[in-house]
Amino acid sequence: MKLYFTSKQIPSLQNLPLKERFEALQGAQKQFQGPEKLLLNVIKLCIVVPVFICILQVSQNWLALLWALLITLAYPLIIRPFELSLCAKYLNQSKSQGN
Repeated sequence: MKLYFTSKQIPSLQNLPLKERFEALQGAQKQFQGPEKLLLNVIKLCIVVPVFICILQVSQNWLALLWALLITLAYPLIIRPFELSLCAKYLNQSKSQGN
């Protein structure tokens, strides 16, 4: 599975304007199968749970709040490549079905 960091890196979306890329990605996300949705949600949980653990530890260590903020800011940087990689599979399938 190749990781894409922006939608412009996906070969089937390179020449499309932003609005059309966004619509194509939304359509591909609707085609996700159960295991793919589960994988994406588990990855999201693995990022969100440490944020709450850090927030709970703020009373003992104020630096935990800084870690929580750092993890929260890193959330889109971690999740987006996985979403785009899963979507790329369905974009290629819909393109081959359209031909």
